[in-house]
Amino acid sequence: MAVKDVKPTRSELQDVQKKIKLSQNGYKLLKMKRDGLILEFFKILNQARGVREELDKAYAFAVQKSNLASAVDGSFTLKSASFAVDAVPTIELKNTNIMGVVVPKIHGSRVRKPLHERGYGLVGTDTYIDDVADAYEILVEKIIVAAELETTMKRLLDDIEKTKRRVNALEFKVIPEFQEQVKFIRLRLEEMERESMSSLKKIKQKKAAIEVSE
Repeated sequence: MAVKDVKPTRSELQDVQKKIKLSQNGYKLLKMKRDGLILEFFKILNQARGVREELDKAYAFAVQKSNLASAVDGSFTLKSASFAVDAVPTIELKNTNIMGVVVPKIHGSRVRKPLHERGYGLVGTDTYIDDVADAYEILVEKIIVAAELETTMKRLLDDIEKTKRRVNALEFKVIPEFQEQVKFIRLRLEEMERESMSSLKKIKQKKAAIEVSE
């Protein structure tokens, strides 16, 4: 609401003062939320960096084991063993709450499987194939953890930006506009009071002049 559209009344002054108080309280709460979300974000960021390093190492290790198995047993044997795997991991997705932000909790089951559940026959394969399977199962576990952390970071960052915009809007636009309205109303009330006093004074002077003339 523009200042010129504000009614210069005492009731309007009280309403605007209440709005200022509510806006200031909201500003404090949103600022606390923003700061809390930033702390949570950096906490998870540190975890994500560690998991990312582990993921890169797990990937390099899995590729190394795959290359070794391919060199020893042949790429055909390795591919045949991989195609024989039919039991895929089960991903369970749930939600949790961090300071009002809904973030995912990802759980993978049956990622690591015993030898007899991997699908390929134990006859005709050796420990090199088993090592490849072990390495890639570990890699999948790291991917699941990384996916949860990075999705959580993205959602926290989105909410931090939204909260930051609301904090800035209250601090630099909403509250200053209300304060300008209060200033305007007070000035107009003072002017109206002076005008009223001046009019009253003139009336008294005219009345006094009439009484003297009589």
